[in-house]
Amino acid sequence: MSNDAYTVAADELRQFIEQYEHLETEKKDIAEQQKDIMSEAKARGYDTKVIKKIITLRKRDKNDLAEEDAILDVYKAALGMP
Repeated sequence: MSNDAYTVAADELRQFIEQYEHLETEKKDIAEQQKDIMSEAKARGYDTKVIKKIITLRKRDKNDLAEEDAILDVYKAALGMP
């Protein structure tokens, strides 16, 4: 392998690593911002567990969620739960 090819490969590898590291930094920053948002919501009296559950539900496919809710209703009815 020629020295020029090695230099090009090393530069390219360095670039991939630096890009990945930059994304890791951004990810940490975003996580900190999310934590700040939840802290503010909690300070204003909101239940952060419920907020996180709602966020999780909003990410799910509506059909899967509807099917799960229907099954839950059937099971609750079978157990005499409201």
